[in-house]
Amino acid sequence: MPYRLKRATDIALVINIFLFIIKSIVGILSNSIAVISEALNSLTDILSSLGIKYAVQLSREKPDPKHQFGHTPAQPIAAFILAVFAFVVGINIIEESVKRLVAPQNINTIPAVYVVLIITMIIKITLNRYQIKIGKMFNSPAIKAASVDSINDVLASSIALVGVIGAAYNLKFIDSIAGIMVAMFIFKTGYEVAKENLDYLMGRSASKEFDEKLKSIAKEIKGVKGINDLRSHYVGNKFHIEIHIEVNKDLNTKASHDIGNQVKFTLEKLEEVQKVFVHIDPV
Repeated sequence: MPYRLKRATDIALVINIFLFIIKSIVGILSNSIAVISEALNSLTDILSSLGIKYAVQLSREKPDPKHQFGHTPAQPIAAFILAVFAFVVGINIIEESVKRLVAPQNINTIPAVYVVLIITMIIKITLNRYQIKIGKMFNSPAIKAASVDSINDVLASSIALVGVIGAAYNLKFIDSIAGIMVAMFIFKTGYEVAKENLDYLMGRSASKEFDEKLKSIAKEIKGVKGINDLRSHYVGNKFHIEIHIEVNKDLNTKASHDIGNQVKFTLEKLEEVQKVFVHIDPV
């Protein structure tokens, strides 16, 4: 695994463990469902970080006899499983928040609550910027999913802060509503991550613009007279490409084969592409 990619997963894991610990402590001391929800949110982030760390490492392994096209599907599979887990946590938070809405509990709005939530927002904004950069650099769906989760955590912490402030003015119902809204952001994260990674798992084709880019590159190769068909689909987070190139019918087999190989090797140099299958059509 590239060092910068590994470092990104390690940093996220350490940060999420730290936030879970401090949120759990102040959540228990304050008895705020909004803060407790935030602690549970950080727990899902820890599990997500562990899953992403393993999936990223596995996805970078070389092909083997049982996985001849590599292990790239590991990242979207891990991200989708974590999205499902986020939904389960969100449901539990809503259940507890509704209970407290019906039967309000005393909340101790200690100063540490405000400090922890503000620290969370600052850390998560910084982490989001970093994860976006690394996710784009390595085209990692798992890291990109983590960046979405980080920015949603910022919004969730803001809502939790509003709930705590409401509780400080003896408006206990605001804390319960804040807990429900935090759960909504957990659902939102789960939905966004699941939606994106389903495209990977279902083998969605590339955009029209990317297909045209591939055709343009192929046409620049000496001996290619035209492109009459091109298909693409995701395998993991990389594309497999099937392209039909037209070559002069008077060329011998070796010359045609060499042109096909040149197209194959050129397109496979692209970061988004894992495998290219070239069909040669004499014209």
